[in-house]
This record gives sequence, C-alpha cells and structure tokens, in this order.
Amino acid sequence: MDFGILSLLPPVLAIVLAIVTRNVIPALFAGVWLGATMVHDWNPLMGLYASFSEFILPNVGDPWSATVLVYCGIFGVLITVLQSTGGAHAIAYAISKKVKTDRGAQGSTMLFGIIIFFEDYFNALTVGSVMRSVTDKMRVSREKLAYVVDSTSAPMCLLGPVSTWVVFVMGLIGVEFAKLGIDKSEYVTYLSSIPFNFYAILAILLVGIMAFRGWDFGPMAQAEYRARTSGKVLRDGAQPPSEDSMTDVKFDEGYKPKMRNMIVPLVVLVGLIPPLFLWTGGFPKNDLLTAIGESDGGMSILIAAFSAAVVGIAMGMHQKLFSFKESMEMVVKGIKSMTIVYIILALAWSIGSVTSELGTAAFVVEAAEANATPALIPVLLFIIGAIIAFTTGTSYGTFAIMIPIAIPVAASMDISMGLAIAAVFSGGIFGDHCSPISDTTILSSAGSSSDHIDHVNTQIPYAVLAGTSGLISFLVAGFTGSGIIALLVGAVVLVVSAYFLNKVWGKPIPEEYRASA
Repeated sequence: MDFGILSLLPPVLAIVLAIVTRNVIPALFAGVWLGATMVHDWNPLMGLYASFSEFILPNVGDPWSATVLVYCGIFGVLITVLQSTGGAHAIAYAISKKVKTDRGAQGSTMLFGIIIFFEDYFNALTVGSVMRSVTDKMRVSREKLAYVVDSTSAPMCLLGPVSTWVVFVMGLIGVEFAKLGIDKSEYVTYLSSIPFNFYAILAILLVGIMAFRGWDFGPMAQAEYRARTSGKVLRDGAQPPSEDSMTDVKFDEGYKPKMRNMIVPLVVLVGLIPPLFLWTGGFPKNDLLTAIGESDGGMSILIAAFSAAVVGIAMGMHQKLFSFKESMEMVVKGIKSMTIVYIILALAWSIGSVTSELGTAAFVVEAAEANATPALIPVLLFIIGAIIAFTTGTSYGTFAIMIPIAIPVAASMDISMGLAIAAVFSGGIFGDHCSPISDTTILSSAGSSSDHIDHVNTQIPYAVLAGTSGLISFLVAGFTGSGIIALLVGAVVLVVSAYFLNKVWGKPIPEEYRASA
C-alpha cells in the first residue's frame, strides 16, 4: 500500500509528542504504534500487538542490535569503574597544582573536559565537581565553569574515537545501512562525520577563545566581572542545584587517588580498537583499507571496552578499593545505568522499521529532490535537528528521529554521508546546549554547582554564536563539498564575531584582577 504523505504521520507524531511531553520514550512508542496501526488497516488493537511482535521484538533480537545493547552495558560498567577508582580526581588535582591564573583555571578545565571524551554524564559531573575548587580560587564565576563543562562534554563525545554516544549512533547508522543495502562499516562512516561536525568543533574553539583571550560578552561578561572584582563566584540569591551523590566519590582515609587508574584503562580502550579492527576485517589476508572497511566495528569496540573494564576492576581490587563482590555490584550498577539508552535504542530501531514499511524515507527523498537542492540539505538537517533537540532537551532522541531520515536522503541525493550525519549531530548538540531542559545542561549546572537558569542565560549567546557559525559552515560545505574550506569559513566568522561582540557587549575586567589569586 502506498501511504504517500500519510507515511510522515509516525515520525511527525513522535516529534510533536516529544515536544509536548518533553519525553522521547513515550513519543517514540506512540510513533511505532501509529505506524503499526496503519500497516494493519488502521486497526489500533492489531497495531498494539504488531508494535511488539513485528517491530520491537525483532529489532531487539537482531544480532547487530544485541551487540550494540551489550557494548552499551559494558560502557556503563567501564564508566562506573573509572568513577570508583578516582583516576579523574587525581588528574584534576595534578592540574590544579600548576594553575596560577584565572585563564589557567579555565584552560585546564577545558583540557580536562577534552580528556574525558567517552561519556557526557560522567564528564559533566566529574569535571565540574573536581575543578570547582580550582576555579573558585581563581575567582572564575560558576556560570563560566558550567559553560566550559557543558560545551566540552557533549561535543567531545562525538569528536572522540569512541564513547557511549558513538556506540549509540553506530547502532542507528548500522540499521539504516542494512535497510538500504549499503555495505560500509558504520564505524568508518561515523569517523568520516567527525571533520564535518562543525558545531561541535566550533563550540570547543569558542571555549578556548573565551578561556585564553577573555573575550566574554553578554550576561557572561557581567558574571565574570562580578566574580573577578568582588570574589562572588555566584550572584546574590543564586540557587545552585543540590549536589548529586555522583559528584562526590568517597575514598578510604589516607588513600590518594592515582592518575593511572584512569589513564591505563583508557589506553587499553583506545589502543585495542585499531588491531581489533584489522583482525575482524581479515588482515593480513585483506589489505589495510579493505580490512578496515570490512571490519566488525561493534564487536571490536565491545571487546575493547570489556578489556578496559576488566583492567580497571583489576586495578581497583589490587589497590583494595573494593572487593570482588563489590566489583560485581558495580558491574550490575553500570549496566543498569544504561537502561534509558536501551529503551531509546529499541524504540528508535522500531520506528525506523515502521517508517521503512510505510515508505516514509522514499516519500521524503522524493519531496527533497523536488523542492530542495542537495547543497541545502545539510543546512535543513542542522536546523530541524536543533529545533527538536531544543524543544525536547535530548540529543539521543533527536538522533533517533533524524538519522533514519538523513541517511536515505543522503544516499538518494548523492550527498556525502558523513556530512549529512554530522549535520544531524551538530543540530542535536546545538539545540541541546540552548535548552533549559537538557539533561547534560542540568548536569553541568549540578556538577559545577551553578544556578541552572544563570547557566542557561549565560551560555545561550555563546551557543548561538557557535551555532550560527556552524550553519554557515554547513552552507559552504553543501555548495563546495569541502569540509576544510567550510570549517575555515566558520572559524573566521566565529573569531571575528566573538571579537566584535566583546567590544560592543563585553565588560572589561581591570588587569589587576586578572593576576594570580
């Protein structure tokens, strides 16, 4: 049956409900149910039955899907282990001993945020909580700390080689490739999106400019002037969120956290991926490029993450930080921490199957070919992704809704797959950074102990500047096909605009207040 424009109903319903309810899980399920109902002659009861029997259960039981769910759980375990062994705290302490100025405090916070590239929640809570004493000492406002934390956590999760976000989006990409018969490595495709992830790159560049040049503007400039001249890192009447227990890891008296507790597992994680890729791709029987293209990315990351978690647990037990029984409790806790990811992934795969059954992608492709030039598609994907993320507060949900649309459009219109996927990524992160209901934005406020509304108000002008520069980059990339030229143009726009805004909307801090605290 040809549903035509009606094939848009399930994803549109998912988007509308996500905006209204601010919860992507019931929104995605409603989309699956509506699509299943349409497939079965608009019978709602049969649609409910088919939602599970024909879409949700088959997608969860698929070998590829099961692999993704397992390595998501293993990543949850790895994060819990790294948190419990205190390696991040040790690195922060080592950095803090070398910090002598406010710029050094901001720059070291940025560096620490870049180092923890593998999980956004862990990043936001850990970096904010452990660097707070350093930035307070140097009279850096809590608003600025929360901004640095927020603007490095999510972007780095999609610029790093491996993270919880990477395994999530690989799951979405792999399913769409299977539907379209695209014989490419989902991991290599993800890697190809990194140079085009303009908003993420420009957001981190802007953090560096603000940290080292001090070109603050808007409400942030006022907050920084207050903190530096009066020593008030919070405004009068501010209400920082109560501290989450996740932000404070308790160690036995006399124990000194060791940097190697984080460095060694991460080296194992990142170091094992290249050889595992070659091995699963048939190297040396296949040449290097062929082996990478034919590698099993999901299994490679799964084994690497499992090995890193085992190493982390072994180090913690050797240092008597926890017993074997306690380590097994940590494993269960880590797997449980990914429950929401499991649910969103299962429903995202299911609504993708529903839209495939209804011919949604084919309809969208035909409409795009008739009404938009290929050069404008990345810009449209970026804008739509930003709107969904802003109104729902979730990048994960945005990716789940937009990737099944972006990939077929890119394949049909001969657009760079990496560029189209990166446009969705950038739009999702941009909208997330502007949204007061974003989970990572809230956690950045909590970890930094900053008033949440103050954090949102001071960050939005910076996010809009990076977002506008990113949009220009996607426009240039769409017409030129060059990621390098597009990024250079966006960077120039960003730097010039930041300088200009600092001049007309800034509040200069007297030089004596920039000296060592």
